[in-house]
Amino acid sequence: MTDTSNVAVLDDNFAATVPEAAGAKAAAWGGKGLNAGIAVAGVLTVAGLALWAMQLTGGMAQTAMRNLDSWGLYITMFMFFVGLSAGGLIISSVPKALGIKGFGGISKVAVMSSIAATVAAIGFVVVDLGQPLRVWELFAYSNLGSPLMWDIIVLATYLILSCAYLWAQVRAEAGRVSSTALRVISVVALVCAVLVHSVTAWIFGLQQSHEMWHTALLAPWFVSSALVCGTGLVTLVCMALSRAGYLELSRESLVKLVKLLGAFVVVDLYFFGCDLLTEAFPGASGAEVVAMLVSGPLAPFFWVEVVGCAAAAVICFTPSLRRPGLIALASALAILAILCKRVQILVGGFQIANLADYAAASGPMTVTNWESGLAAAYQGMVYWPAPIEWGVALGVVALAVLVFLLGLKFLPLRPQD
Repeated sequence: MTDTSNVAVLDDNFAATVPEAAGAKAAAWGGKGLNAGIAVAGVLTVAGLALWAMQLTGGMAQTAMRNLDSWGLYITMFMFFVGLSAGGLIISSVPKALGIKGFGGISKVAVMSSIAATVAAIGFVVVDLGQPLRVWELFAYSNLGSPLMWDIIVLATYLILSCAYLWAQVRAEAGRVSSTALRVISVVALVCAVLVHSVTAWIFGLQQSHEMWHTALLAPWFVSSALVCGTGLVTLVCMALSRAGYLELSRESLVKLVKLLGAFVVVDLYFFGCDLLTEAFPGASGAEVVAMLVSGPLAPFFWVEVVGCAAAAVICFTPSLRRPGLIALASALAILAILCKRVQILVGGFQIANLADYAAASGPMTVTNWESGLAAAYQGMVYWPAPIEWGVALGVVALAVLVFLLGLKFLPLRPQD
């Protein structure tokens, strides 16, 4: 039975306005607005490529990354976009894999958002490698015993499988792929979505020299975070496309998405709380980690995450607050919270110096703020992106947006009547 009491509290304007305008907007879809979006995304992508060329010419020393903080904005965004890619694939594949009712006609759009996010994740890996030739070297001289190589293989498989899954859905609607075959692909896609986050987490979790990373909880934590931001992204995208008349998002499907988002947020906060309690318990060795997060250099990111997730959960679980504007706010807060978590994980792993008595010499290639020595460099945030990193990152994000908009324009992503 449908939970009509919860569904009914959605803003009536959302239900009334969209169907009435859908027909007129659908006829104009793909016109000036979409073309303008594609053009802007294309220009930003080209600008990002130009900045990447500058980075290749001058070397990675132009970034704020150094020997003691060798990962930065690019790997942070890689983790973030891998998480964003999970939502679309899982929301689309779980109902088909389990044979249950889905979320209306949003399945193909959700998978397209997953494909676009995966393209961005791969793009951030490429720009972080330093030069394109190293992409070839990854495969020509690969070490299959390395978790880094596992991640590359799983990520590439993930992108191919997402494209195959979208193709299978289109063919299934045309009656050329059986429901059994589509269900098998859904199960494989679901398993691969969990694997890609688990392998990414293992890369960090196996680093024993970094206090923030070396925990077995990191893999389930990555998966739960991916479900939060991925579901938030799909919710925002589908609400926007519903307003634009591209698809119809029923109130029932929207409520189901919101409840799912709330459940994922609560689970993610639970994992976070478990980790903090373990670290901060009297006699434990992680008190410095907790202090760094709660009141240290990373405190702004910590509190944005905690408050944002809590606010999103309240909106998701309070029927009277489930209105379009607040739902969009909850989804945006959930996405922002997980981005802050990614910053905490990556920068936090470098923030606590693992050198006994600061034995290493400081220099321009050792640590970003090296002029006053290592002790002074670690008083604030040990890393903050350089302007060229922001520009390259914007170009990669624009590439993902470009891929998604081109998919809307040229692929049959609308639900069949």
